[in-house]
This record gives sequence, C-alpha cells and structure tokens, in this order.
Amino acid sequence: MKRIAYLCAAIGLTLVLASCARAPVKTSLPTASTAYLPPSGPVMRQDAIHTVGPGETLWRISKTYDVSIDDIMGANRLTDSSKLEMGQRLLIPQAAPIKPVITIYPSNKWKYIIVHHSATEGGTALDFYKAHRDRGWETIGYHFVIDNGSGGKQDGQIEATPRWTKQMDGAHCAAGSMNSRGIGICLVGNFNYEKVSPKQMESLAYLVNTLKTNYRIPSSNVLGHGKVTGAKTDCPGKKFPWSEFYARTR
Repeated sequence: MKRIAYLCAAIGLTLVLASCARAPVKTSLPTASTAYLPPSGPVMRQDAIHTVGPGETLWRISKTYDVSIDDIMGANRLTDSSKLEMGQRLLIPQAAPIKPVITIYPSNKWKYIIVHHSATEGGTALDFYKAHRDRGWETIGYHFVIDNGSGGKQDGQIEATPRWTKQMDGAHCAAGSMNSRGIGICLVGNFNYEKVSPKQMESLAYLVNTLKTNYRIPSSNVLGHGKVTGAKTDCPGKKFPWSEFYARTR
C-alpha cells in the first residue's frame, strides 16, 4: 500500500506541477523569530513516533511536541543534534499534542501567498520531496505542506520545507513570477473530489494569517494557484471552500 500511495503522489504531482518552474535561488538567513501556539488547558502527553521530513531539525521537532532536545536525543541515543536523516524515525517521549511552529525570517521579497492542493489522496513533505527530486529539482517545490493524516503525519500538521527554512524561491507556480515572490502552501488531498478537513483549514488559516501579518501581505494577494493570471490549472481544486477560507483570513 505504501508503494501505491507513493506512486499516486508522484503521478499526481507531475500533473499538478507541470507549469511550475525550478528556482533554486538561496538568500542569506538573517535572525529569525518563531510563531507558535502555546498549549492551552491540560496537556495530555504520550510517546509518539516522528518521521524526519526534508530539512527538519531537532529544534523544530522539539517545539512541535513540546519536548526538550536533550530528552529526544536521550530517547534515541543521538550524540549529535545536527545529524538527522530524512525518513529517520524518532521516538518522542511524553509528547504533547502537536502545535504549529512557523519561523519568520526578515524579508521584503514575499508579496503573495499561493494555495495549492497535492491532487493526491495522501502524501507528506517527504513523499513530495522524493517526487520532485525525481523530476530533477533540488528539493521540494513548496514552502509549506499541510498534512491530511496520511503517511504517518497528523491531520492538520504543518511541515516547513527547505524552501522556507533556507528562504529559497519556490518551484510551485511559474505564472506571474510567483516562484520568486509567492509563498507556496500545499494542502495534501485532491479537492476536486474531496473536502479540506477541518483541521487542515484551521492550520491553513493560522499559517496564512501569520504570514500575512509578518510580511504585510494584503488579502488580495492570497490566491489559489488557478487564480494566478496565466496559470492553467484548477488547483487547489473545484471544491476548495473559498468562502470559509476568506472568512477566516480577512
């Protein structure tokens, strides 16, 4: 089943990103700040298994589960906090429920936010990274992926990719020069046929509002891929709930 899911993800991504262009341009990384939701109310903790995504660090994993880096290293017998491998499975001892962790980098390049769907039934940032690498790209094309509960990730989980942590141009929307000025967010799922889950919508609204506030992006510049002038796609899907989305982000 895993092989089938991966093949579906690769095929779907090939179709959806046919018009997207590579743009592996890196910038220097100034001092960053982090936005995340602190736990509210009693926190129920239990051990969890986390699969390391592309470019993920122990610091981010620690913040996501509210567990110290030292505790994670001890539970997994790690001796170097900087050496993680994509696909590596980590035991997170006494993990709290996940919360979004959004790192904000000082920048004046981000003028738009572009919303996508993966057009696949499932997948994770790691799956899409592999599919995009197979296309000859340097890394995954999106800046963020919002999971739907498949592939070992939780429904609504926000994954920041190397395109974001290294402040690279995207490879998600060639139309309108959006790769160089638009933040690409991909929700896992095919919203021509299914609905965005409530948890995905909650995470999308939180992520978009955080990015809008910190980069002073107006609501008029938050677009679906298919709404970009020159883009020939129905992404993020005919059933994407625009009315609900705008109500939560305006």
